[in-house]
Amino acid sequence: MKNVAVLLGSLSEKSINKALAKAIEKLAQERLKFDFLDIGSLPFYNNDLWDNPPASVTDLKTRVAAADAVLIVMPEFNRSFPAVIKNALDWGSRPYGQNSWTGKPLAIAGASPGGIGTAAGQNQLRTTMPLLGFVVMGQPEVYFQFTPGIIDEHFDVTNDQSRDFLAGFADKFADWIDRHGEHRTLSVAAE
Repeated sequence: MKNVAVLLGSLSEKSINKALAKAIEKLAQERLKFDFLDIGSLPFYNNDLWDNPPASVTDLKTRVAAADAVLIVMPEFNRSFPAVIKNALDWGSRPYGQNSWTGKPLAIAGASPGGIGTAAGQNQLRTTMPLLGFVVMGQPEVYFQFTPGIIDEHFDVTNDQSRDFLAGFADKFADWIDRHGEHRTLSVAAE
């Protein structure tokens, strides 16, 4: 089973993105184990803090190092991605030469009540992920329109089409990790 570090872009306890992440976790439970990181406890990035890094920073870097992959589940704020995600990415990429994200397979998902989900915010985020060293899964894209009751209080997806789509996303992410993760079998171009 692969260990996935999960970054939630919403700090709200009743977040629809948290519900989406928990639903994906439930659908992937045969192949993926989710580790929800507390990125809300990170201070704003400050290079001066590396002399004595906060426990929340060292916890983030330790848990990311132990992860086989990363999943970002986020809302869209003002057609962009949340500051809490940017802050976590900055902490994980530093100090220089100790980028925790390098080589990590990554998938991105997001929920919104709106019809285009989180497409604009995810698009902005996707442009920076390769620069941080992530191996970004391009398809399927999850711009999930969250309607009342589509995910119940037990994190079960109540709509068959949506459940099948999210289960397919989880399966493709598990396959992506197998193909691009650290413990993959390397092939040679001449094969």
